[in-house]
Amino acid sequence: MNPTRRAVLKACVAAGVCGRVRVAASASQDDPLSLRPQAGDRLVRAGDDARAPLGADAITRGAAPTVAWPMDAEGRVRSGSRFNQLLLLRFDADALAPDTLARAADGVVAYSGICTHSGCDVDDWQPGEQIMSCSCHLSAFDPRDGAKVVDGPAPRPLPALPLAIVDGRLSVAKPFTARVGFQGGF
Repeated sequence: MNPTRRAVLKACVAAGVCGRVRVAASASQDDPLSLRPQAGDRLVRAGDDARAPLGADAITRGAAPTVAWPMDAEGRVRSGSRFNQLLLLRFDADALAPDTLARAADGVVAYSGICTHSGCDVDDWQPGEQIMSCSCHLSAFDPRDGAKVVDGPAPRPLPALPLAIVDGRLSVAKPFTARVGFQGGF
């Protein structure tokens, strides 16, 4: 156990809240709507009450990111945590770096919508440069090259979510490539 974790646990014990914290943490981990995307989950457009799984053709090449959520096999949308919010973009295969292409499905890439700097939403699209950015502190990310940081204070790229095409629909192939969150985040 590292000293920081030990100090936090001691503080919890002193305050008598460890049991409540542990129960709350385990409840969110057991909630299927809060679990991180799982292999086999389909992707659905945010706000789509019909929960129609997206195909690659639903994502326009070079357009602003499509906000989406993973959906499990029972049709439950994993929108219980903002850390599951995804940004989907589509590019020509020759525009993608080799590592990015390996995670793409028919040119569609998926990234966490949470900035790795302070946890704000990545909410801006610069069409000329084809760069995503966070309007809080102006971190910018290149989705064609693993969402690497190209400007601003973000310390690392956005976590990528490897995709596959299953039965003509976008599907989660593997877990996120890195921890979703931000400096000092979850």
